[in-house]
Amino acid sequence: MPADAPELSISEEKLCFIIAKAREFDAKDEVTDPDDSSNPSDDAMRSVLEDHKDDPVVQEIVSVIHDMSIDEQVDVVTLAWLGRGDGSLGDWSDLRAEAARAHNNRTASYLLGMPLLSDYLEEALSQFGIACDE
Repeated sequence: MPADAPELSISEEKLCFIIAKAREFDAKDEVTDPDDSSNPSDDAMRSVLEDHKDDPVVQEIVSVIHDMSIDEQVDVVTLAWLGRGDGSLGDWSDLRAEAARAHNNRTASYLLGMPLLSDYLEEALSQFGIACDE
């Protein structure tokens, strides 16, 4: 971690978990047959790759984010913005202050609405010298 890097209130393990789950979520596709009641093994497991409302990946991400402290949620949003290119590591305090001002009870929905969330978080962590093992 660079000497001038700010301290994160969220653990690397939580961040890497979110990145892994966000990557799974990003791989999901539109639901092609919403009334399909067949067994997933009968349709070559294609439905597993579709974005259903009761998707366990989404439920896991939402649960983890809801269980975080406000500081952890603010850090995740700030990291997403940093990785998206909204600022540099030197702008961390300003980005974090903006994320804190914008914080509400919809953090999970906001983050899941970012199509490249896993990439943004991974990019931001690389600026801190952190890499998640696959």
